[in-house]
Amino acid sequence: MGNYEIDLKDKVAVVTGAGGVLCSMFAKTLAQAGAKVALLDLNEEMACKFADEINAMGGTAKGYKTNVLDKESLNAVHEQVLADLGPCDILLNGAGGNNKRANTDKEYFYAGDELDKDTVSFFDLDQSGVEFVFNLNFIGTLLPTQVFAKDMIGKKNCSIINISSMNAYTPLTKIPAYSGAKAAISNFTQWLAVHFSKEGIRVNAIAPGFFVTAQNKDLLFNEDGSPTPRTEKILAATPMGRFGEAEELNGTLLYLLNEKMASFVTGVVIPIDGGFSAYSGV
Repeated sequence: MGNYEIDLKDKVAVVTGAGGVLCSMFAKTLAQAGAKVALLDLNEEMACKFADEINAMGGTAKGYKTNVLDKESLNAVHEQVLADLGPCDILLNGAGGNNKRANTDKEYFYAGDELDKDTVSFFDLDQSGVEFVFNLNFIGTLLPTQVFAKDMIGKKNCSIINISSMNAYTPLTKIPAYSGAKAAISNFTQWLAVHFSKEGIRVNAIAPGFFVTAQNKDLLFNEDGSPTPRTEKILAATPMGRFGEAEELNGTLLYLLNEKMASFVTGVVIPIDGGFSAYSGV
């Protein structure tokens, strides 16, 4: 049977978006498995805070201020990571997110909405907002991969993990740009997996269902802590009837990085969604 425990000792993991709820947890999980972790985020304070927590737990980590939409910023950070920790073996592309400038106010369009000055309809979507969301998710995955995957050429057991979403399968209402951008991430994961297959670099993605994060908290809960109508809909459409806990993503992450267990797994997007994608609503 062999030993299926995961040991990332001697591996260097680079995590983008590491100042956020889910990716800071991923960084900690990788460190606990023995990897040296570079935490990259535009918010340097949060990246360094989580790196300090990892070091305090006995791991090895460092935080870096990084703009994933700026190749020069990424190249500079790459040089620092090489000097501080070594070449990258694992890249987790977690930077992404939505912006309200790319959202409609209503789920469904009704005639007259386009004339209502208080309603953001489809016709009012802000082009720069839509471009920002597309770029943050797609270009913000492509550029770090260009910079850090170079370290993986000619090495064994290297992995890229992208973060897709449930809305890549079926778009959620109100957030067309984010849904489209995550669909692009799933597609790009497959493309990269094929492209890098001869080099032995495995590329896979995790597609979380509904987890409460700093970014979506306002959509899911009112100021008094009560659930919004959107939350009620989400939980009604999730057979397990609850939000996911961040830690429930860890098993899939570690499985995908485990060369004994997942050495033939590349180009897959794994939903972790409490049954959301399996439920027809009836």
